[in-house]
Amino acid sequence: MSLPSRVDVTEEASRLLRKLTTLHGPLMFHQSGGCCDGSSPMCYLAGEFRVGGSDVFLGDLSVSEIVEPIKVWISLGQFEYWKHTHLTIDAVPGRGGGFSLEAPEGFRFLIRSRLFTDDEWATLENEPIHTGATS
Repeated sequence: MSLPSRVDVTEEASRLLRKLTTLHGPLMFHQSGGCCDGSSPMCYLAGEFRVGGSDVFLGDLSVSEIVEPIKVWISLGQFEYWKHTHLTIDAVPGRGGGFSLEAPEGFRFLIRSRLFTDDEWATLENEPIHTGATS
């Protein structure tokens, strides 16, 4: 049985990611929960954000027309809070974080979440997590 995905992306976010990839190259996300943008997902050039040893790898986003998968990371504190939820990265009109690549585009990324089903959680609950220290 394959593991349920922990992270996904909406079509609106996919369109914005295709544009950002064309403009900047390979991308990555980090979901921190830090002070500047609360818990907004921050989009960076791949490798631009230095992943720490306790950051948890949520998965790769596969977006059509983008060759290299977009890695999604989350701080351990946020992972502990959200580990029972499936996260979906969406994009909406407006200004987001000044550090995130979408800021000049008139859109901002945000997280939508849903609780894992009982079956999904039973599958994921005891799976090892991969961190910046193990990746």
